[in-house]
Amino acid sequence: MDKNKQAIQYMKEQKYEQAAVLFNELIEENPKDPIGFINFGNLLLHMNDDERAERFFKRALELDENAATAYYGLGNTYFERSDYDQAKVHFQHAIDHGLKEADVYYMLGYTLQKQEQDRLAIPFLLRATELDPDNVEFLFQYGLSLAQSELIDQAETIFQQVLNQDEEHSDAYYNLGVISLFKEQAETALEYFNKAVDLQPDHLLAQNGKKQVEIALNGSNE
Repeated sequence: MDKNKQAIQYMKEQKYEQAAVLFNELIEENPKDPIGFINFGNLLLHMNDDERAERFFKRALELDENAATAYYGLGNTYFERSDYDQAKVHFQHAIDHGLKEADVYYMLGYTLQKQEQDRLAIPFLLRATELDPDNVEFLFQYGLSLAQSELIDQAETIFQQVLNQDEEHSDAYYNLGVISLFKEQAETALEYFNKAVDLQPDHLLAQNGKKQVEIALNGSNE
């Protein structure tokens, strides 16, 4: 196994110090290769050292202004700082420079979601689900942006798909409860809220939804 693969393996095993040694050796051996700087930047992000990570990603771009994964790394760096404007710009740069993986589409969509631009987020989150259809979190966030954009029927379908993949996804049950309320289906909403609370007893939103529906139903039965 070459040094780069070994270092990445160390990262996966959370052996960050061993990975750092190898990545540093790779940079010393190939100071003009942006890959070493990008990988070291990713390592620093894993270690929550975003300031140094930013410097490594920028150095990679000085060596190769078309290094798509360096833009993606910078996007993640800014996202961790909640600098969503810069994160959005750099995720888009990554896509524009040829990075077509599910993660970058998801992160761009998720960043737009954080900025309450859900309609703009939808196509990127949809693309992420197309590229990685087994990723439940991608699917759920896509459904959430549909719901926030008042595309209720589409959102309902997606949340049901989430439950097909993960039948214990409490947030999907909660959102289906909200959709049921929107459709004035109070008893169905209560079933969803109950399921969410059963799966996650500290789910405050589901607890509140359950309480409000019970009050409404008891009032209508009096």
